[in-house]
Amino acid sequence: MAKRKVIITVAPTGGMASKQQNPHLPTQPDEIAADVIECYNAGASVVALHARRPDDGATCDAAIYRRMNEAIRAKCDIIINNSTGGGVSGDMIKQIDDGFWEIDFEQRLKGLDAGAEMCTLDSHTIIASFGGKELLLNTAPSRCLELAKRMQEKGIKPEWEVFNPAHILQDMSTLIAAGFDVAPFYCNIVIGAEKGFQGGLPYTPQILQMMVDLLPKDSLFCVSAIGAKQLPATVHALLLGGHVRVGLEDNLYYRHGELSTNVAQVERIVRIIRELDMEPATPAEARVMMGLPRSDTHVKPQFAMP
Repeated sequence: MAKRKVIITVAPTGGMASKQQNPHLPTQPDEIAADVIECYNAGASVVALHARRPDDGATCDAAIYRRMNEAIRAKCDIIINNSTGGGVSGDMIKQIDDGFWEIDFEQRLKGLDAGAEMCTLDSHTIIASFGGKELLLNTAPSRCLELAKRMQEKGIKPEWEVFNPAHILQDMSTLIAAGFDVAPFYCNIVIGAEKGFQGGLPYTPQILQMMVDLLPKDSLFCVSAIGAKQLPATVHALLLGGHVRVGLEDNLYYRHGELSTNVAQVERIVRIIRELDMEPATPAEARVMMGLPRSDTHVKPQFAMP
């Protein structure tokens, strides 16, 4: 009997953390690409990319995304997933009339213009609290629709990013019912983010089970857990039949007091997957599982898979 294949996503950078917090965090296109190749060789099949400006501020600049995407594709066939969430600094934030700050929707849209085969469809509205600012991520229904339409027009597969049940039962389900995605639907459940995000939920086994139970029929799910919750929640995801995301976007530490690297987190989840008698999916296998077109890139890993 064939072993179950698990899709491993690595999120190497994100739009929030800094090198001051962890010097291993890659922020510039060439170092991000080099890190992604290492993670691919370790077993990752998807990369969730965020872009940074030369000063490390967050951006969705399509030119920076394209530079990363092209450098990665020159070396491997990992599935590239560009963010439309952006970040909490740099180009991504602007002050609005009432004194609050907003994560700029027009900037977020630029992430769709770099030729990625997947993009995050952050179809939710939340408040992110960072750096003494309360940042509104305003994805009103009209904006959800614009994101979905643009993805459909460009042939981009959405990764539905959800923080709580409303994001599944309202935004995701409404757009799927309207025909903006076809099965299998790929959903990234973000959990353990209650401290930084109003609208986020803590991780408990009961809460994660509830979120999984609410997913539309024919959904695949991935779990992204923040900070110290990363390891227990991703292992729980495996036990529930799901897929996993690791990386410094979600957790800067390998264990308490020990800073991590992206490749160390990929290597650890690969070991756990194999101890559970499963196998990491290759990018080609992950494309079949997610309903993506086959890649025309056939690049052998620089190093042997573990």
